[in-house]
Amino acid sequence: MVFREVTVVQIKEALRRWLKGEGERPIAHGVGVDRKTARRYIAAALELGIDRLGGEGQLTDELIGQVAEKVRPHRPDGHGEAWRRLLAEEERIKAWVKQDLTVVKIGILLQRRGVVVPHRTLARFAVERCGAGGKRSTVRVDDPPPGIELQVDFGRLGLVPDGERRRVCHGLIFTAVFSRHQFVWPTFTQTTEDVICGFEAAWRFFGGVFPVVIPDNVPRNIFGILWPIALCGSSGNRPEAVLVTCRCRSFRGT
Repeated sequence: MVFREVTVVQIKEALRRWLKGEGERPIAHGVGVDRKTARRYIAAALELGIDRLGGEGQLTDELIGQVAEKVRPHRPDGHGEAWRRLLAEEERIKAWVKQDLTVVKIGILLQRRGVVVPHRTLARFAVERCGAGGKRSTVRVDDPPPGIELQVDFGRLGLVPDGERRRVCHGLIFTAVFSRHQFVWPTFTQTTEDVICGFEAAWRFFGGVFPVVIPDNVPRNIFGILWPIALCGSSGNRPEAVLVTCRCRSFRGT
């Protein structure tokens, strides 16, 4: 069974509402806990001698602490049953972490072995005991000279009136890497023709062609037939000095 931690503030608020005459259902709804959880804390307070007619002065920090200690499961090492089950699988989890498996994948593999634990507990265990989530070294890349690299990305601009209806308008965003100057080409669709028109408009805006284009979140199929049309224009007059280079990071097809 997964144990849900309840804060001291929630315990005190639940008991305060109970002293005012509220029932278990509205207490649970108002505090944000399960009805059975609210019932357990009320029962524990009754065992400790709280009187419903005694007023809120009874809700001392000492009483709230006793109620919490009485209801919550006993954890001598600060961890619950799920953590102890993971300790038996620690070496196996370490091996999976070394294989760069995600916590989600590790959880699936553990379930196949009959070990079912909450995801948050598994994530905390993997970080604290198995070396997961360590910081990876970052290689700093110096900015290129002006006019060399251009980043291209599609973004959602929102709903735009189009006649009698409203349509989702996208923006083909061009960002010069060195100066961070931007040009946005609005479009309702993301076809090859739209991208080519956007590139040609961007070249006119920037006053030239960038030899290196970094696409991100642009439909994958477009770049198979985009060059050299987008770089050189629909006329096909290709500048001899232009280096046609496409440094792609990751594609998310649309």
